[in-house]
Amino acid sequence: MDFLPLLLNVLWILCGGFWMAAAWLLAAVIMAISIVGLPWARAALTIAGYTLLPFGHRLVPRDIATGRSDIGTGPLGFLGNIVWLVFAGWWLALAHLVSALLLAVTLIGIPFAWAHVKLAGVALWPIGQSVVPIEDGPPPGWHRRGW
Repeated sequence: MDFLPLLLNVLWILCGGFWMAAAWLLAAVIMAISIVGLPWARAALTIAGYTLLPFGHRLVPRDIATGRSDIGTGPLGFLGNIVWLVFAGWWLALAHLVSALLLAVTLIGIPFAWAHVKLAGVALWPIGQSVVPIEDGPPPGWHRRGW
């Protein structure tokens, strides 16, 4: 990891990133308590790791990252995301937005606020996502170019 992403990740953890990663981990544990919730627990663990260290990484759809479709990137993944949204996604998204508002009032907090806004969107629809290093992922704007 380069120096700038490392520095930003350390500042992120100190400015509340740790607590949001803990919230994602809590969501994963709650989902894993029942066998039925295991697919959601896997997605929540993936996003918990990304929430802990977001700088230097990006989220891409798993079928783009791996080059093949799977159950989480198809119609069942869509239904799973709807269930996630109802049971856990809205409160995680709300927590990210509140954190973003609190950080945006300071000049140094603006990049972290923007990261929380991006994570709020992910909180609503996490199934079928993969975390990849920025240098290994598709180029910026891939979603606008039809990749």
